[in-house]
Amino acid sequence: MSATNLRTQAFAALKTCDPTTKAQRAAQLYQQARVLVDNHITEAPSAPIARVLDPGRPENPPLVAPRDLPRRITHTQAGRNIMAHAFAHIEFNAINIALDAVYRFDNMPADFYRDWLRVAAEEGRHYQMLADYLAEHDSYYGQYPAHDSLWESVCRTDHDVLIRMALVPRVLEARGLDVTPAIAQKLRSNHDHSLADILGTIYDEEIGHVEIGTRWFRYCCSARNLDARTTFRSLLNEYMSGRIRGPYDEPGRLAAGFTQEEIDDLKIMEAETLARLETPIIN
Repeated sequence: MSATNLRTQAFAALKTCDPTTKAQRAAQLYQQARVLVDNHITEAPSAPIARVLDPGRPENPPLVAPRDLPRRITHTQAGRNIMAHAFAHIEFNAINIALDAVYRFDNMPADFYRDWLRVAAEEGRHYQMLADYLAEHDSYYGQYPAHDSLWESVCRTDHDVLIRMALVPRVLEARGLDVTPAIAQKLRSNHDHSLADILGTIYDEEIGHVEIGTRWFRYCCSARNLDARTTFRSLLNEYMSGRIRGPYDEPGRLAAGFTQEEIDDLKIMEAETLARLETPIIN
């Protein structure tokens, strides 16, 4: 493996099982990408690109259905540990998502790979902040079960960079912008300013991550002569039918590159879904 073949190294980091080591490797790759010339960044992986159905992950946590997860509450330390663990699992998956984008998608500009290595590095730092919080409160990543819905969505979008950019950062990760401020407020009301501050940092940087997804989604639409707004709505109907729901953090989404029209589209789609669910079936 050549020292400058970052996409091959991104695959190796993606398959790394230890979360801390994975985070460290992501940070190192981003630092390399910042100084390498473009053709060394865009160089294809040294082996044919393959689907990654299971990234490197530790033995624990066990993966279960979302309905089988423990409750996340904010008024006890045990509940806040469960919540921090859930966020740590999201951030661990987010490292993998960013590394997979670097490894998987050919024929993108060098800045695409730089951007996603930056995301991987920042997600790794978020993971470590949460792991440190858990350690300070007699817990650890892997103590509680988790679910694999996020990575399953990654696998459903690994055939097309446009679809990946539309649905993972702009839907699944943008959902974090919608819910995080209210969670942080509840944490502060229960005097856990430490975890609230961590979530505040994550929120601020996730705006940048969603913006990266938005920017590259629009780049792909432009390259294919597609209208970004109608393409996004079409993909939501095809892949996310019935799963669009508010509330929407409009300031965060606008800062992340959403247009007001796109946010209005989400509200309309949510209302249409609710109307369908409430319409009685007549035989």
